[in-house]
Amino acid sequence: MSFFRKLKDRLTKSSSKLEEGLDSIVEEGGSTEADPDPAPEPARPASPDTLPPAPKPPAPEPSQPKPPAPDPFPQPEDPAPAPTPQETPARPSPAELPHDTPTEAPIPGAPPETPPATDRKGGGFFGRILGRDTGTAPVMRRVLDDDMVEQLEDLLISADLGVDTALRVAANIAEGRYGRRVSTDEIKALLAQEVSRIMEPVARPMPLYPKRPQVVLVVGVNGSGKTTTIGKLASQFKAAGKEVVVAAGDTFRAAAVEQLQIWGDRAGVPVLTAPEGSDPASLAFDAMTKAEQDGADLLLIDTAGRLQNRQDLMAELEKIVRVIRKKDPEAPHNTLLVLDATTGQNALSQVETFQKLADVSGLVMTKLDGTAKGGVLVALADKFGLPIHAIGVGEQIDDLAPFDPEEFARALTGLDG
Repeated sequence: MSFFRKLKDRLTKSSSKLEEGLDSIVEEGGSTEADPDPAPEPARPASPDTLPPAPKPPAPEPSQPKPPAPDPFPQPEDPAPAPTPQETPARPSPAELPHDTPTEAPIPGAPPETPPATDRKGGGFFGRILGRDTGTAPVMRRVLDDDMVEQLEDLLISADLGVDTALRVAANIAEGRYGRRVSTDEIKALLAQEVSRIMEPVARPMPLYPKRPQVVLVVGVNGSGKTTTIGKLASQFKAAGKEVVVAAGDTFRAAAVEQLQIWGDRAGVPVLTAPEGSDPASLAFDAMTKAEQDGADLLLIDTAGRLQNRQDLMAELEKIVRVIRKKDPEAPHNTLLVLDATTGQNALSQVETFQKLADVSGLVMTKLDGTAKGGVLVALADKFGLPIHAIGVGEQIDDLAPFDPEEFARALTGLDG
């Protein structure tokens, strides 16, 4: 659960956007009422359309005159022994009166007064007014109608769930609940349930095969986090007892090679490089030969970042795949597309393009901690059904973890774990 806590803490932009939107939707046209509580609660004013009628204490007959209240401070006939001079009050306080001395009559139906020191829930007067003494609190609720469903659809679209997914999720939330009064927490729970249902079929770890070496090609656009993801995967597979080799196929960016070498040193895995400007397809071929000789379990091949609308760069990626398959017709055994969550709906077009050219087998989503567009992962799962192997929420080695649909749904909607 530690990663979920980190995920929830860092998905604040996405979850707060949804929370604020849901609060606004429910408050618009909603009204406050108390949550039902099985424990008896003191009678307090309420409007008939927000609370069920509760039995009221008997009130005095209006025709009978109310008897005068006895003097709460009667003067005793036989005064007690005189107190010390500094203790002599003008009249005794209620706490000093004899037990049979009458005091002010309580107001009918009022809750029993509790000394502040024993008011354990800290409600005091306002706490009793708000129902805190009995564990209840006012809850804003709104009738689930067509207007509310439409507003919910707009909110989900703005959270990057995509139009089709947003319409379907809103319809599922409303199904069987039309005309009911719902609160923000109830909508959040229903939304988390729908998100988890969509994500469950695609939450699968990267498969491992007996083939040695298993070739994993990592692709994506510029700045999506490919190099960092490869470093983290190499470190985690090495820690799991796998022999790993990394090929720095981004031969056009010296910083990418240096970054991979740093991760290779941390993980204790070899990093194969080539001179700057070399043919990345040739490097991939040589890396496969080296991995075979070393008996490696996994070969992770980095590639240069490329925009999906650059035909020359995409053709280069096709060449890498062709050359790899000359060495092994089944390679690459995994093609991981690394997506930057901050790109939002643009991730959908990236998947479409890379899937055609490189036969993408799974997704890794990075930078979920820096965006309010985490909902795009739901749209990707709903539209493509590609396995989501891992998600990243930071730069540390443990900030890349297997994808868990329930934890993601709770973090996205702001529910507690």
